[in-house]
Amino acid sequence: MRLITWNVNGFRAILGKGFLEFSHEYDPDILCIQETKMQEGQVEVPLIGYEQYWNSAEKKGYSGTAVFTKPSPYNVCFNFGIDYHDKEGRVITLEYENFYLVTVYTPNSQEKLARLDYRMEWDDAFRSYVQKLDEKKPVVICGDLNVAHKEIDLKNPGTNRKNAGFTDEERSKMTELIQAGFTDTYRYLYPDTTGAYTWWTYRFNARANNAGWRIDYFLVSDRIRGKINDVVILNQIMGSDHCPVLLNIDL
Repeated sequence: MRLITWNVNGFRAILGKGFLEFSHEYDPDILCIQETKMQEGQVEVPLIGYEQYWNSAEKKGYSGTAVFTKPSPYNVCFNFGIDYHDKEGRVITLEYENFYLVTVYTPNSQEKLARLDYRMEWDDAFRSYVQKLDEKKPVVICGDLNVAHKEIDLKNPGTNRKNAGFTDEERSKMTELIQAGFTDTYRYLYPDTTGAYTWWTYRFNARANNAGWRIDYFLVSDRIRGKINDVVILNQIMGSDHCPVLLNIDL
């Protein structure tokens, strides 16, 4: 099964930047999108053969997730049932015969870590949610988790130590998520690969210089990590400040 996750930084914008051509070329079974920045129905997405599921933020032009899937899910759930966390369209869960798929757009801690306390609460709630799913059947988690877990996962760890996305607190929560029974698929296959990034600031010519961060992930339940075939960071695909990530896995 071929799965792709991509933070598109605005779905309407990416439609004019080759999104449909990309989708046809890579032909994923399931395509997960974060940061749609739109409400469902604002655009038509002519992806034939896919069911579409959208979770939009109450605030227009902000956050949001979507999933395009060829296999029909048994069930679809939006958010994770905590009103405090369910206003920004950040989670979609699809249940299939052998697994759950959860796409997530984790809140950013923002400048001066203005939202770090909220982020810590979110991380705890999300971890609890996926652990409960994992008790029933294996889980695939994908999306923009807004954290570079290890120093190898960003270009300049020293100067970013206290910045959003690389604080000790956020990294610790990522460790807790992994220790709760999940595998970072990319690092499972490529533990020592450097320069593997999925996001680059638009400033300082960062993408051309590959001064980036790996903050977009596929995590899977530990018990199915042996089914991973490959994980590919598609850093040649333009159109967003993030690039897509592709997972091939036997499900």
